Amino acid sequence: MSTASPSSPAGNIGGDDGSPLTTSAIVAQAVSGSHVVNIDGYSRTKGLGNGKSVDSEKFAAGGHSWCIEYYPDGYESDDDDWISIYLCCSDRTDANEVKAEFKISLLDQDRQPVPSYSRPSSQIHTFSSKDPSWGFAHFIKRTVLEESLYLRDDAFSIRCDLTVSKEIFTEQVPPSVVVPPSDMHRHLGNMLLDGDAADVTFNVGAETFAAHRCVLAARSSVFKVELLGAMKEKTATLVRIDDMEPMVFRALLHFIYTDSLPAADEGSGAAAMAQYLLVAADRYNLERLKLICEGKLCDHVCRGNVATTMALAEQHGCAALKKACFRFLTSPGNLKAVVASDGFEHLRSSCPSVLEELVAKLAP
Repeated sequence: MSTASPSSPAGNIGGDDGSPLTTSAIVAQAVSGSHVVNIDGYSRTKGLGNGKSVDSEKFAAGGHSWCIEYYPDGYESDDDDWISIYLCCSDRTDANEVKAEFKISLLDQDRQPVPSYSRPSSQIHTFSSKDPSWGFAHFIKRTVLEESLYLRDDAFSIRCDLTVSKEIFTEQVPPSVVVPPSDMHRHLGNMLLDGDAADVTFNVGAETFAAHRCVLAARSSVFKVELLGAMKEKTATLVRIDDMEPMVFRALLHFIYTDSLPAADEGSGAAAMAQYLLVAADRYNLERLKLICEGKLCDHVCRGNVATTMALAEQHGCAALKKACFRFLTSPGNLKAVVASDGFEHLRSSCPSVLEELVAKLAP
């Protein structure tokens, strides 16, 4: 909300005496955050007892500590066929009430909220010592969850999106010029698509890609050596790229020119593409792209790919990804299923040191 001098007509750039028009704002601050809880071994949580919960690890949002309360057998006696989910503010006091609104969502296999099971709070709720928790007694029926695709490998996930209200204050708003965000990436992306002034062509599989030496060299130290150094590609106008699929090289070029990944569906092929791109990013020393792919793969670890993902992490120095794989395998059910898979044999033959490290971590 802004205010102006009452004597200044709307639209004037200053007061009647020529003084500059000043502006202030009344600001109602809010801080948002999200937290994901994975329930691994769902069938073993049933039977805990009506009204009994398991709390998630605490997480911080808006300067306060929170946790998710998971009731596998319902919150009250009337809820015994339901899974109940509640949000609890764990550091509130009588003198420290916390106001917040939130939404709790069941996640699908692509880690996206399921619209029919996304429960928003109807209004801003006040958390206090007398009322520390609030949530949904009828979040989802157990039979519905068990018959759905959202329960996979005896596990499912929920996400809490939380907005915490902060203090209301006023402040002076200094005059400023609005500068639009940079659109350099758009211009460079168009130059790649149009091929204007391209001076090198790459042959990848059955496809060719026109590009610009100076752009590639500026973004990748490997391309700089190959295209501007003493190597034979310096004077070549056609460069062949082996051991890479055309769609992977196309995505690699898109990132080099725009610093972003091309729009793609987050389906079952997302993890495979992230694996290929991670290898390409490591090959051309594109550290930011490598970290983006590593983050995506950390979110897609499952029984079907954990062995190959762990081998990939070891071969390309991805410590966070390897840690995510180890964490996934700490579940006995996951470990047993993976040991019996073909991917485990590949891991055994390609990266025996990783198995030694895994055994050491799982040892009591």
